[in-house]
Parts: sequence; structure tokens; C-alpha cells
Amino acid sequence: MPHFVIDCSKQIVEQKLPEEIMQEVYDAAKSTGLFLAEELKIRINPFHYYSTGNTRDDFIHVFANIMEGRNTGQKANLSKQIITTLKTMFPEVPVISINIRDFEKATYCNKEMVQTLIQ
Repeated sequence: MPHFVIDCSKQIVEQKLPEEIMQEVYDAAKSTGLFLAEELKIRINPFHYYSTGNTRDDFIHVFANIMEGRNTGQKANLSKQIITTLKTMFPEVPVISINIRDFEKATYCNKEMVQTLIQ
């Protein structure tokens, strides 16, 4: 269920393999104990075209989409764990950030939740 989408400048995936970056974010999220390991989904989007404060400085931003129900302290810890991991991997990158968005249980749906008719 939890989805972590990493947006970054293309130079980030030239410094480290995308698989390594995604694994580190996976490990950091898993270490919080908030999620089942098999439910974690990580993706990375390197951008060729971007502007950060009207510059071409490298950046990493993680969009964390998680099911509602975690408290503010748990979400703050999740943010700190992931940013600490990325800061250690990329000490020279000036912009590293995350935001956490809650999925609403009442409106979330996936294919396992839908009964389909096979004709």
C-alpha cells in the first residue's frame, strides 16, 4: 500500500544506481515498523527539465503516500528516517525533502477489492 515516489534531477541517478537509491528508501521506510515489507512500493522519476529556485541545482523530493491512521509523530519519524538516509547518500545535494500524504481508507481501492464478472 505505501507508495514512495522519488522525484530527482537526472544527475542523481548518474551518481548512484536507481536500484540502490530505491533500496535505501525502502530500507528506511521498513525500519520504522509502520509497514509490512511486502507492501512497500518505491519508484523513481529522474527529471531532465526542472528548475529549483531558478537554478539547475540537483534535488531529491520524495512523495510518500500512505494509508491514513498513523499519528503525526510516526509520520515525522518516517520523514526524518528517509531524509537522513538520502542526506547520507548525497551530502552535496542542496535540496532533499519529503512530504507525506494520507490515503483515505473510505475511498482507496485496488483490484483485489473489486469483484469482477468473467464472462
